[in-house]
Amino acid sequence: MRHGVKGRKLSRTAAHRKRTLQSLSMALIKEHRIMTTLAKAKELRVFVEPLITRAKEDTHHNRRQVFSSLQNKEAVSKLFEEVGPKSKDRPGGYTRIIKAGLRKGDGAEMAVVELVDYNDIKPEGTTKSSGKKRTRRAGKSNTPTSSTPSTKKGERESKTEVAEQKEATSEDVSEETKAEENSEEEKNS
Repeated sequence: MRHGVKGRKLSRTAAHRKRTLQSLSMALIKEHRIMTTLAKAKELRVFVEPLITRAKEDTHHNRRQVFSSLQNKEAVSKLFEEVGPKSKDRPGGYTRIIKAGLRKGDGAEMAVVELVDYNDIKPEGTTKSSGKKRTRRAGKSNTPTSSTPSTKKGERESKTEVAEQKEATSEDVSEETKAEENSEEEKNS
C-alpha cells in the first residue's frame, strides 16, 4: 500500500534523481521553457518552485540555500537577477505544465514546462473570438445569443455591397471610356 509516500522515483536512484532534477531546473531557468516527460515535469515543479520563492528576496542566506540545491553558480545568479524579480508579485505557481502528447519512440506522456512570467505565446484555446465576455450562467433564451446569425446577415450585406461597388466601378469605367472615345472622335473630325 502506498500510505502517503511522497514523490516519484522516476526509475532512478536517489543521487541520479537529484542530479536529474538539478539539470532540469538549470535548463528551465536558462531557457524558460523545456520539454520533458509528464512525471519529470510534475517532480520538477515541486523542486523548482521553492527555489524561485527564495529568489524573490535576494539575501546571502537565500543564495546559499538555492546553491545547495542547484550546485551551479550561473543558474543561481540568473535565478536571482532575472527570474526572482520578474515573479516578485506572484504569490506562487511560477511554472505551468502543458501536456504535449505521446513520445513517438516509447509512448511516454510528454509535457512542456514553462515559467509563467516569461510566456509570450498564449496556450491554444484561450483566444476569444469576440470581445464580449460570456458566462455559462447566462440563461437560455429563445433568441439566438451567438453572433452566427448576425454574421450571416453581415456577410450577405457585405456581399451585396461588394457587388454594388463592382457595378458602380464598372459603370464609372464604361462612362470614362465613352467620354474618351467621344473626345477622340472630336479630335479626329
